[in-house]
Order: sequence, then structure tokens, then C-alpha cells
Amino acid sequence: QVQLVESGGGLVQAGGSLRLSCAASTNFFTLNAMGWSRQAPGRPRELVAVIRSGGTTIYAESVKGRFTISRDNAKNTLYLQMNSLRPEDTAAYHCWVESDRRSWGQGTQVTVSS
Repeated sequence: QVQLVESGGGLVQAGGSLRLSCAASTNFFTLNAMGWSRQAPGRPRELVAVIRSGGTTIYAESVKGRFTISRDNAKNTLYLQMNSLRPEDTAAYHCWVESDRRSWGQGTQVTVSS
């Protein structure tokens, strides 16, 4: 199983920015896709952004134009740049990677105050 370690969460005011990082224990070239999901208390888990092995990206409508997913293959690290943050973005953010199975990170909390 791939080990994933997220970092970069925290408390930020509405309109602010954060960058999440996800360091993986595997070479990114072995993966089909990787992404970020989030879950707020009492709400279902939501897919936020995906980047496929060929570089195609997909975003949830709620974050389009504000969030950017990227990766550094040399560092085996996935990123999520989050700008113009809103209180409704408050959630635990989990990165995941997918080869023959999906592996999840432990999550990092993002809290956006109004």
C-alpha cells in the first residue's frame, strides 16, 4: 500500500490562500490518477480535484477557478493550491492515489473563518 502524508492545512480568513502538499512513497509514474477529496462534518465526502497520468485535470464545480491541482514527479508530491477560500471550503482534505487500488492519506484540516 502506498503511504501518503499531507501537510499545509490550517486556519485562514475568507479570501485567503493555502497550499496543501501530499508526499507519496511511490513513484508517480506507477499511478493512473491522483487527487484530493474533502469531507466536512455531517456531509458526504466530496471529490475536489483529480489529475490523471496524462496530465488531464478535473475539478468540482464549487472550486473551479479557485483551486489548482498539480504534481512534482521528481519529488513524488501532489499539491492543491487553494485561493479565494470560502467558509464552505472548511473540511478535512485527503489526498489519494490510484494504481490497481486507491490509497488515502490521513487528512489535513482546513478551516476558513468568515
